[in-house]
Amino acid sequence: MPPRRRGASGFRGVRVRPSGRFTAEIRAGGFRLTLGTYNTPELAARAYDAAAWRFRRPGRDMNFPDVESLEEAEFLAPPPCLVDDEDRRRHRQVQRRIAIAERDEQLMRQWRAQFPNDADNTDAFFANLRAQRRSDRRHRRAVAAFELENPNTTWTENDPRWEDIWTETTSDDE
Repeated sequence: MPPRRRGASGFRGVRVRPSGRFTAEIRAGGFRLTLGTYNTPELAARAYDAAAWRFRRPGRDMNFPDVESLEEAEFLAPPPCLVDDEDRRRHRQVQRRIAIAERDEQLMRQWRAQFPNDADNTDAFFANLRAQRRSDRRHRRAVAAFELENPNTTWTENDPRWEDIWTETTSDDE
Protein backbone atom coordinates (compact mmCIF):
# COMPACT_ATOMS: atom_id res chain seq x y z
CA MET A 1 0.00 0.00 0.00
CA PRO A 2 1.49 3.40 -0.93
CA PRO A 3 2.03 5.92 1.88
CA ARG A 4 -0.77 8.36 2.56
CA ARG A 5 -0.57 11.70 0.85
CA ARG A 6 0.14 14.70 3.03
CA GLY A 7 -1.99 17.75 2.31
CA ALA A 8 -0.97 21.20 1.16
CA SER A 9 0.24 21.94 4.68
CA GLY A 10 2.89 19.24 4.46
CA PHE A 11 1.66 17.47 7.59
CA ARG A 12 -0.61 14.51 8.15
CA GLY A 13 -4.03 15.44 9.58
CA VAL A 14 -3.60 19.18 8.90
CA ARG A 15 -5.64 21.15 6.39
CA VAL A 16 -5.36 24.75 5.30
CA ARG A 17 -8.51 26.81 5.89
CA PRO A 18 -9.60 29.54 3.43
CA SER A 19 -8.71 32.09 6.12
CA GLY A 20 -5.09 30.95 6.03
CA ARG A 21 -5.26 29.18 9.39
CA PHE A 22 -4.70 25.44 9.82
CA THR A 23 -7.14 22.83 11.10
CA ALA A 24 -6.01 19.60 12.78
CA GLU A 25 -8.26 16.56 12.58
CA ILE A 26 -7.92 12.83 13.06
CA ARG A 27 -10.06 9.88 12.03
CA ALA A 28 -10.92 7.32 14.68
CA GLY A 29 -13.54 4.60 14.70
CA GLY A 30 -15.20 5.84 11.52
CA PHE A 31 -15.47 9.40 12.85
CA ARG A 32 -13.50 12.52 12.01
CA LEU A 33 -12.54 14.43 15.15
CA THR A 34 -11.61 18.08 14.77
CA LEU A 35 -8.79 18.97 17.13
CA GLY A 36 -8.84 22.73 16.61
CA THR A 37 -7.70 25.58 14.40
CA TYR A 38 -4.16 26.95 14.71
CA ASN A 39 -2.10 29.79 13.30
CA THR A 40 0.78 27.60 12.07
CA PRO A 41 0.85 24.14 10.49
CA GLU A 42 3.43 22.98 13.06
CA LEU A 43 1.07 23.68 15.99
CA ALA A 44 -1.74 21.82 14.21
CA ALA A 45 0.63 18.90 13.49
CA ARG A 46 1.65 18.78 17.18
CA ALA A 47 -2.02 18.60 18.18
CA TYR A 48 -2.53 15.79 15.65
CA ASP A 49 0.46 13.86 17.04
CA ALA A 50 -0.83 14.15 20.62
CA ALA A 51 -4.19 12.73 19.50
CA ALA A 52 -2.46 10.00 17.47
CA TRP A 53 -0.51 8.97 20.58
CA ARG A 54 -3.76 8.81 22.57
CA PHE A 55 -5.23 6.51 19.91
CA ARG A 56 -2.05 4.39 20.02
CA ARG A 57 -1.20 4.98 16.36
CA PRO A 58 2.13 3.62 15.09
CA GLY A 59 5.13 5.91 14.78
CA ARG A 60 4.91 6.03 10.99
CA ASP A 61 1.57 7.87 11.36
CA MET A 62 3.20 10.70 13.30
CA ASN A 63 4.28 14.04 11.90
CA PHE A 64 7.25 14.27 14.27
CA PRO A 65 8.77 10.77 14.71
CA ASP A 66 11.37 12.05 17.21
CA VAL A 67 8.66 12.31 19.93
CA GLU A 68 8.92 9.16 22.03
CA SER A 69 5.99 9.23 24.46
CA LEU A 70 2.46 10.49 24.96
CA GLU A 71 3.65 12.83 27.72
CA GLU A 72 6.21 14.42 25.43
CA ALA A 73 3.64 14.78 22.63
CA GLU A 74 1.16 16.44 25.00
CA PHE A 75 3.88 18.73 26.36
CA LEU A 76 4.78 19.90 22.84
CA ALA A 77 1.15 20.23 21.70
CA PRO A 78 -0.55 23.62 22.06
CA PRO A 79 -2.96 23.96 24.98
CA PRO A 80 -6.60 23.23 24.14
CA CYS A 81 -8.91 26.16 23.57
CA LEU A 82 -11.34 26.39 26.48
CA VAL A 83 -14.63 28.19 25.97
CA ASP A 84 -16.05 29.85 29.07
CA ASP A 85 -19.25 31.76 29.83
CA GLU A 86 -17.64 35.09 28.96
CA ASP A 87 -16.79 33.78 25.47
CA ARG A 88 -20.35 32.54 25.01
CA ARG A 89 -21.77 35.90 26.14
CA ARG A 90 -19.54 37.81 23.70
CA HIS A 91 -20.48 35.41 20.90
CA ARG A 92 -24.21 35.91 21.57
CA GLN A 93 -23.73 39.67 21.59
CA VAL A 94 -21.88 39.60 18.27
CA GLN A 95 -24.53 37.30 16.78
CA ARG A 96 -27.28 39.73 17.86
CA ARG A 97 -25.48 42.63 16.20
CA ILE A 98 -25.00 40.61 13.02
CA ALA A 99 -28.71 39.69 13.01
CA ILE A 100 -29.65 43.35 13.43
CA ALA A 101 -27.36 44.38 10.56
CA GLU A 102 -28.79 41.65 8.32
CA ARG A 103 -32.33 42.71 9.21
CA ASP A 104 -31.44 46.33 8.38
CA GLU A 105 -30.12 45.27 4.98
CA GLN A 106 -33.27 43.27 4.31
CA LEU A 107 -35.48 46.21 5.28
CA MET A 108 -33.38 48.52 3.11
CA ARG A 109 -33.87 46.24 0.10
CA GLN A 110 -37.63 46.18 0.72
CA TRP A 111 -37.72 49.95 1.07
CA ARG A 112 -35.76 50.50 -2.14
CA ALA A 113 -38.08 48.11 -3.98
CA GLN A 114 -41.15 50.06 -2.83
CA PHE A 115 -39.74 53.59 -3.12
CA PRO A 116 -36.81 53.62 -5.56
CA ASN A 117 -36.41 57.44 -5.74
CA ASP A 118 -37.25 58.53 -2.20
CA ALA A 119 -34.05 58.97 -0.13
CA ASP A 120 -35.61 61.40 2.41
CA ASN A 121 -38.20 58.89 3.55
CA THR A 122 -35.49 56.24 3.95
CA ASP A 123 -33.81 58.24 6.72
CA ALA A 124 -37.14 58.77 8.48
CA PHE A 125 -37.98 55.09 8.11
CA PHE A 126 -34.73 53.97 9.79
CA ALA A 127 -34.98 56.65 12.48
CA ASN A 128 -38.39 55.24 13.35
CA LEU A 129 -36.95 51.73 13.36
CA ARG A 130 -34.14 52.78 15.77
CA ALA A 131 -36.68 54.46 18.07
CA GLN A 132 -38.73 51.26 18.12
CA ARG A 133 -35.65 49.22 19.04
CA ARG A 134 -34.75 51.64 21.85
CA SER A 135 -38.28 51.35 23.17
CA ASP A 136 -38.12 47.54 23.04
CA ARG A 137 -34.75 47.56 24.83
CA ARG A 138 -36.13 49.82 27.59
CA HIS A 139 -39.10 47.51 28.01
CA ARG A 140 -36.86 44.42 28.27
CA ARG A 141 -34.69 46.15 30.87
CA ALA A 142 -37.74 47.15 32.89
CA VAL A 143 -39.01 43.56 32.84
CA ALA A 144 -35.58 42.26 33.88
CA ALA A 145 -35.35 44.82 36.70
CA PHE A 146 -38.79 43.72 37.92
CA GLU A 147 -37.69 40.07 37.86
CA LEU A 148 -34.54 41.01 39.80
CA GLU A 149 -36.60 42.61 42.57
CA ASN A 150 -39.21 39.82 42.58
CA PRO A 151 -38.25 37.01 45.01
CA ASN A 152 -40.49 34.51 43.17
CA THR A 153 -38.87 34.92 39.76
CA THR A 154 -39.27 32.13 37.23
CA TRP A 155 -36.06 33.03 35.38
CA THR A 156 -33.18 30.64 35.84
CA GLU A 157 -29.76 31.81 36.96
CA ASN A 158 -28.25 31.52 33.46
CA ASP A 159 -31.17 33.10 31.61
CA PRO A 160 -29.82 35.43 28.87
CA ARG A 161 -32.56 37.94 29.67
CA TRP A 162 -30.55 38.95 32.77
CA GLU A 163 -28.00 40.49 30.40
CA ASP A 164 -30.47 43.29 29.64
CA ILE A 165 -29.88 44.62 33.14
CA TRP A 166 -26.10 44.36 33.08
CA THR A 167 -25.30 45.54 29.57
CA GLU A 168 -24.06 49.06 29.21
CA THR A 169 -26.14 51.45 27.22
CA THR A 170 -25.49 50.83 23.57
CA SER A 171 -25.12 53.31 20.79
CA ASP A 172 -28.03 54.45 18.71
CA ASP A 173 -26.68 52.48 15.75
CA GLU A 174 -28.28 49.30 17.01
